[in-house]
Amino acid sequence: MVACSFLPAVTQMIYDMGLQHLLHGVTFECPSKALKEKHRVVRYLLEGNNYSSIEIDRIFSASKSQGKSLYFVDEDLLKQIQPDIIFTQDVCEVCQIDTACTAAAVAKLEKQPAIIPITPQTLDDVYQSAITIASALGQEEAAYTYLTKLQKRTDNILDTLRQHKMPLKRVMLIEWIEPVYNCGHWIPYQIAQAGGIDMLSNPAGDSIVTQWDKIVKYDPEVLIIAPCGFTVERTLEEMHLLTDRKEWQHLQAVKNNLVYIADFDLFTQPSASTLVDGIEVLSSMFHPKLFQAPESLEHKFVQLNKQHAHADV
Repeated sequence: MVACSFLPAVTQMIYDMGLQHLLHGVTFECPSKALKEKHRVVRYLLEGNNYSSIEIDRIFSASKSQGKSLYFVDEDLLKQIQPDIIFTQDVCEVCQIDTACTAAAVAKLEKQPAIIPITPQTLDDVYQSAITIASALGQEEAAYTYLTKLQKRTDNILDTLRQHKMPLKRVMLIEWIEPVYNCGHWIPYQIAQAGGIDMLSNPAGDSIVTQWDKIVKYDPEVLIIAPCGFTVERTLEEMHLLTDRKEWQHLQAVKNNLVYIADFDLFTQPSASTLVDGIEVLSSMFHPKLFQAPESLEHKFVQLNKQHAHADV
């Protein structure tokens, strides 16, 4: 069995389940270990550039309106690999190459691989994706072992919340800074499992532009900023786009020092393990008296303070 993964979440789950020996080609944004060991089959026209949030939004909007993709397949390399299976996605054409672009490249191959789209909408869908991936690779049992370990972690959080009868925290997770996007798909379910509720979110649907005055009126108790594709350090470079807004200082989350910046892969990379990591991190943000983020995840988020807000990163 020879497989290619055209999205980082699938690559992560293949590694998590110990099936990486079956993986031969990946995309440019896959986890660092995979990039060191596997061929980069999918590339990105903007690689190596450091565009701002506004510029990225404009470039992708223009590309979409013109019916063009910013991703491309190294077709010569794909011919050499001759995959039996290619995992792709249709959740977001902004984040990764989609099935249509993949199919166009595959059509030129003499050996036609099976194209398996992994397109979760909810958290349960993400878990089911692990089973789909492992089954396609002929290793279904690996998925059940993997998911059982993850469920123990989430069950522990839910049991603790029930035991203490904790009320839900009113929160918002921002998926893009300029323009501001709410969170969608599986992220609202992560928030719920961590003991919060995001009433500006779009469960099982796309994130959408959200007007600032709506956020001000909602006035979240806890605010998480995790732009898609951005690390904490990258987000800090653009926090002024939020902190310079005149209403910023009046938000309850800001006044109570409950604003957090987190790495994107805890939320917008839908591999089961990274999303469970995200749930554990969120629980420590919402209910710090009950939960503490694992030491291994402490580097993936920061609590915003005045120093961070005005840091010259």
